[in-house]
Amino acid sequence: MRGEVRAAAEDRPGVYRMLSTDGEVLYIGKSKRIRTRLMSYFRCAYPEEKGARILREAYAIDWEYTPSEFAALLRELQLIKQLRPRFNVAMKRDDRHYVFIKLTRGAAPKLLVVRGAGGEPATYYGPFLGARRVNEALHELSDALSLRDCAQDQHIVFADQHELFQLTPRTPGCIRLEVKKCLGPCVAACTAAQYQAQVDLARAFLEGTNDGPIAQLRTEMDACAELLNFERAAVLRDKLHRLETLREMFSRMRFAVETLSFTYAVPGHAGDDRVYVIRRGTVRAETPAPRTARDRARLVSMVRDVFDPPERSSGAVPTHEIDELLLLSSWFRRNPRELERTKAPAVLLGARAVAPGVRSA
Repeated sequence: MRGEVRAAAEDRPGVYRMLSTDGEVLYIGKSKRIRTRLMSYFRCAYPEEKGARILREAYAIDWEYTPSEFAALLRELQLIKQLRPRFNVAMKRDDRHYVFIKLTRGAAPKLLVVRGAGGEPATYYGPFLGARRVNEALHELSDALSLRDCAQDQHIVFADQHELFQLTPRTPGCIRLEVKKCLGPCVAACTAAQYQAQVDLARAFLEGTNDGPIAQLRTEMDACAELLNFERAAVLRDKLHRLETLREMFSRMRFAVETLSFTYAVPGHAGDDRVYVIRRGTVRAETPAPRTARDRARLVSMVRDVFDPPERSSGAVPTHEIDELLLLSSWFRRNPRELERTKAPAVLLGARAVAPGVRSA
């Protein structure tokens, strides 16, 4: 394998695959200098290094070139999601920086803070910075709306749900029901409609269309202050502050995602320049950089097709877009000067109006 890499690989952007004897793809990686990166595998100093462990199981290496490092990043993500190699454990997510709020599905949905999309269906909001702050705020939101925070596989039985057999009295598995912090969907303390109404309020708050939980806490705080219960009012003030912080984080991150809407011109190897049409942090189209008037007209038409349809204005993120959104957020955060290569859709489309939520300058 070393001889093949030394003889054939070039120092240009691309992705590579490590293959086992039976053709299984063990690992997928990318580099802006493929030859240098692959040769580094053969210089691993210690057998416990990841590169050495991969080489021990690899029978062959193949690679493909891409126009740029950015194109290699996108291709690497596409192949990892498609093939799911066992040595690509992290799926290349930027887990150290971003988290999402997950609203589960099922009989009694709950709120969780997660690093990325899981296997089960759910609704995601984000991304956000600061897992601890988001966790604290989400705990306050669950308390304010009396949503459960028990295990996902907790047995659920609503008050309007008839059971054929009930052998023992139902008792809560935690004290949240007793202190009125949970509606108790596990012990038939509420109906399905009552619980769903609170879930709808949580969804509206996370989507930025309803500040009900904040108004509720503020009302309780003011009532405690009027009764001279200042200790309780102070506790409610802190809870209110955490929820307001979460709302502010929603606004900031929603703005950040919406500003990742532009065309991005990327110089390529040997003149293979590309233009990517990006909307809300995901690549919606790609084309070679225009060189003629016909090429430019085709690009304008492509931008119009991407940006004319109305786009969601909430913070909800489809599951299949999470990895790419994290990838692009991380790319422009690490390479802020690359934003100088971007253009707002209005620049290409002229003075015509663009869809709401799209950067216009």
